[in-house]
Amino acid sequence: MPTPILMPALSPTMESGKLSAWLVKEGDTVVSGDVMCEIETDKATMEVECVDEGVIGKILVEAGTEDVLVNAAIAILLEEGEDASALEGYTPPAIAGVASAPAVVEEVAPAAAEMPKAAPVAVALAAPKAASKSAHFSSPLARRVAGLEGIDISLVTGTGPNGRIIKRDVLDAVKNGVTSPKAAAGFTSKSVDAVAVKALYADDSYEEVAADGMRKVIAARMTETARDVPHIFLTIDCEIDALLSARKGLNASGDVKISVNDFVIKAAAMALMKVPEANASWTGDSILMHKHADISMAVAIEGGLITPIVTKAELKGLAELSVNTKDLATRARDRKLQPSEYQGGTFSISNMGMMGIKQFTSIINSPQGAILSIGGGEKRVVVGDNGEFVAKTMMTVTIACDHRVIDGSIGASFLAAFKGFIEQPVSMLL
Repeated sequence: MPTPILMPALSPTMESGKLSAWLVKEGDTVVSGDVMCEIETDKATMEVECVDEGVIGKILVEAGTEDVLVNAAIAILLEEGEDASALEGYTPPAIAGVASAPAVVEEVAPAAAEMPKAAPVAVALAAPKAASKSAHFSSPLARRVAGLEGIDISLVTGTGPNGRIIKRDVLDAVKNGVTSPKAAAGFTSKSVDAVAVKALYADDSYEEVAADGMRKVIAARMTETARDVPHIFLTIDCEIDALLSARKGLNASGDVKISVNDFVIKAAAMALMKVPEANASWTGDSILMHKHADISMAVAIEGGLITPIVTKAELKGLAELSVNTKDLATRARDRKLQPSEYQGGTFSISNMGMMGIKQFTSIINSPQGAILSIGGGEKRVVVGDNGEFVAKTMMTVTIACDHRVIDGSIGASFLAAFKGFIEQPVSMLL
């Protein structure tokens, strides 16, 4: 019998995505492992493989379609021996199931029909998790949107499987005028009023560009973190003449070209091992003390920003870091990263020195506990050891710490350790 091919969930918070391209056509025979299509999320474009064999009977969602709901039927697979006549009278379910492989996904789309008897292709269905008695049965994205909109999540009626509250339920609640008592009292920030903003400008004075999924996610996450995470900022200057000299020597003698950012990542990783209290995350009722320095590095891509992760950076040499970071940055710009390569991390680094920026502060990449902002190196006149004026290459760095888990003294200790490794790069070999 015909089997629906469902839209997979590629990340824990994915509710929908763009079906950017079909790599098969109707009538093609496919086997397990064949790449069928490419799906674009807010962070990456990923290939989807078939997990069963058969013939593509009908493509239901055209290439280029945006906002395709997770678990919606995107195509129909026919079994061996079946032809187009098997499609007569067959209607695939509008939405079925819950989160899908390859990731354990909590964010789901509304259920609208019973599960088909045939197992869906390209999606391994999992049973929904039971709701915690101490928490509302809602997805992380739904709770995030509720916070941004000033909605009490407990007042929202869920339409997902088993009554789960999803993003669409929160948006419907906003339309219906459901508000939080705190919001009414002015304690919760309100979302931007597009109509009010546009009213400030003449109709012919601007061009309106629709925000894509990535920009919406960035806006939501930055708003949430800036509002909910108490930031503390600490700044220090580092002399990098010895680092630049070491880099020049390494690049002259080796096949791998080392960047200043490779030194920065290594120094930060070593500093986190020296000051482990700075390598931590706040969970709400506990502190996660991370055992390794998984460094998220900010990479600018078209339409936004992504933070691929250099895992266990403290264990990698400069040459390996150079190869690793270049590979991650290239695949990030091509949107070819796997979710596991940009979700998580224990500490972030944002380097804008190559853009001529002397100093800046960053918003923490929650749930990480800190982010390090790297300014550009520049010649400055400073006072030498004997009171004389000398020119040295200085680099200003600023750390933003989540004050719930990293106090000022811990942040200062981290910066002191980082400064020591940067100013004496040979110490990173010890």
